[in-house]
Amino acid sequence: MRTVDELEEHLSRPPAALTEDMRKLDGDIVVLGAAGKMGPSLVRLAVRAVHEAGTGANVIAVSRFSQPGSAEALQAAGAQVVTADIADDDVLASLPEAANVVFLVGAKFGSSGNEPSIWATNTYLPGRVAQRYAGSRIVALSTGNVYPLTPTGSGGPTEAHPVGPVGEYAMSCLGRERIFTHAAHERQTPTALIRLNYAVEPRYGVLVDIAQKVRSGQPVDLTTGYANVVWQGYANQVVLRSLLHADIPPFVLNLTGPETVSIRAIAEQFGRIFGTDVTFMGQEEPTALLSNAGRCHGLFGYPDFPLAQLVELTAGWILDNQPLLGKPTKFEVRDGRF
Repeated sequence: MRTVDELEEHLSRPPAALTEDMRKLDGDIVVLGAAGKMGPSLVRLAVRAVHEAGTGANVIAVSRFSQPGSAEALQAAGAQVVTADIADDDVLASLPEAANVVFLVGAKFGSSGNEPSIWATNTYLPGRVAQRYAGSRIVALSTGNVYPLTPTGSGGPTEAHPVGPVGEYAMSCLGRERIFTHAAHERQTPTALIRLNYAVEPRYGVLVDIAQKVRSGQPVDLTTGYANVVWQGYANQVVLRSLLHADIPPFVLNLTGPETVSIRAIAEQFGRIFGTDVTFMGQEEPTALLSNAGRCHGLFGYPDFPLAQLVELTAGWILDNQPLLGKPTKFEVRDGRF
């Protein structure tokens, strides 16, 4: 995976378990928010898995597609593309029918000072989507930010842990979960809520954020000294496979890697690879945003890319000066202001 094409091919390569699950799934799949960080690779993965499953189902990618060429790329990969702003009720009502809905729409950055818009995207819009696709099964992407900061040695909250969102972004994401849960009960819509943190691939993610600072000689902030990360390809697989687990009440799943990752240790590892000195600022606080994904790993197996391999992949990508998405995670933020 030394080029974008090689990376995209690997991200969209379906494992046998996903293909078998797609074979069990009835109906088309519509992906709402298909042009975000996660959407393009998930759509390509779904197209290939459905093709290998031989069901004849369509994968419908819906987004505003504001980046030139993004819609054409997914169309070339075999998806049906619908350019639409689903915040418009008339546009939402006109979307194709589908038995399966993957909801990836969300807003995070710029939330401080723009709270009404964030709530409209993260909480109000899900209610409209749940109404539009009441007869479908829905998998909605959520976030581990719905949990409070927890002790770094605790292993992170399981799905049974009380929620405790910090800041309006996290509260609006919990609002999204509550709205989808209400709709599931009211309209008998099987639903799955996927609490993801933090997906990584060599173009973005926590590892890229750390690697860029190390290579450029900037100090690495240790205040939030630990995090969870998971390979983007595995995250895509789990989201799609969760369609078969959608239920009433909603199926809730933490999606991340098995390790509690030390930011200090990762920075030092990048320093050795790059041959640069690493500087730090701050000290590790006793709490961090963490999740326990034991349930996920029990159902779907462990991620196919271990942490050490993800670090090496990220370092090689940056050393080769391959393109980055330029979308920092801001995982260091502790007050919920993004």
